[in-house]
Amino acid sequence: MDLVIFDLDGTLIDSSRDLANSVNATREPLHLAPLDDGTVYSYVGNGALVLIRRALGPDYSEDEVQDALMFFLGYYRDHMLDHTVLYPGVRDVLNRFHAAGIRMAVLTNKPVRLSQAIIDGLSLTAHFMRVYGGNSFEQKKPHPIGIETLITECGASRDETLMVGDSSVDVQTARSAQVKVCGVTWGFQPETFADCPPDFLIHRPDELAARVLTHG
Repeated sequence: MDLVIFDLDGTLIDSSRDLANSVNATREPLHLAPLDDGTVYSYVGNGALVLIRRALGPDYSEDEVQDALMFFLGYYRDHMLDHTVLYPGVRDVLNRFHAAGIRMAVLTNKPVRLSQAIIDGLSLTAHFMRVYGGNSFEQKKPHPIGIETLITECGASRDETLMVGDSSVDVQTARSAQVKVCGVTWGFQPETFADCPPDFLIHRPDELAARVLTHG
């Protein structure tokens, strides 16, 4: 592989506690009871607006959702690295890919400034040629524009490009862009692979390194 594109939340980073805390902090002024962690995680993947719209439910107007979104983004910005860490083994794999000259990028539906701040805060800035978020383009994943842009910028071929993610959104994005896709089973929504299977699944990051570095 010449280009490996990673999703962020649930793929590279375990941001579950900070996301859940931020969602429930957003619900508190509205006198809404906290959501359990599993419910919050099931709302992640389609961007912050969708997350907050789901977290509030159908009884709130679009203006109220927008106000809650602004609160959430501000709170999360201040707390996004309180508990967030790389999944075990991820840093080693990224180091190995970087040493091997494999170009890497992040493509997430999280806002790009928050995404870049997390990458910087976890000392991964040098590993990624690009970090693109949900507001980097006019369309979010599963639209293929992010992958298409990265392929163009790298001069990579579709056959040499791999998307890595933890949900069906990543699979759909890769399929739309006609590139291979790897699913990780440690993320937020691996159950969504049942209806939208990736080309292959991995249970540990080192399995990805073995496949990419050994088999190409």
